[in-house]
Amino acid sequence: MDASWALHVLDHAPYITVSMTDDCGLPYAVPLSVARTDEKTFYFHCAPAGKKLDILRSNPSVCLSAVGKCKPVVGPKDGSFTLEYQSAIAFGKAEVVDDDAEKRKALHAICQRFLPHHMEAFDAALERSMGRTAVVRIVLSEPPVGKRKQYDAQGEELKFGRMEETAAK
Repeated sequence: MDASWALHVLDHAPYITVSMTDDCGLPYAVPLSVARTDEKTFYFHCAPAGKKLDILRSNPSVCLSAVGKCKPVVGPKDGSFTLEYQSAIAFGKAEVVDDDAEKRKALHAICQRFLPHHMEAFDAALERSMGRTAVVRIVLSEPPVGKRKQYDAQGEELKFGRMEETAAK
């Protein structure tokens, strides 16, 4: 699937797994609350010290992956056991944000994505936690891609290019 479709999946997944590689070459993957501010820029927040930040400071390359609309189904035409799903993957570079104005913008985007009906409490929460919160910016190095398996109302698999059924879901 194309980049705009993949961005939609990334924007609506309940979390995004951010994968990285430590200094010993071992993978480290963490599901995080990630928010996007433009076509290439994502943010997450975390404690100001810890394994994620240690890894990212020495190797900033990351992979983002997300799965949404995942449910087991029995194939409508052939009775096969399968999953309907939407997924996206993207690659980028991560960097800890030092600028307070950018941190505030990023934290606002995260709160807006996950708690949009509670934004009236944002300023007070920010005052309490800004000093003890780190923010990481991820800039994509290439457009994201997506994949899906989905059936229409007639039980036909929606192959690449058939988007009419997924727009409303």
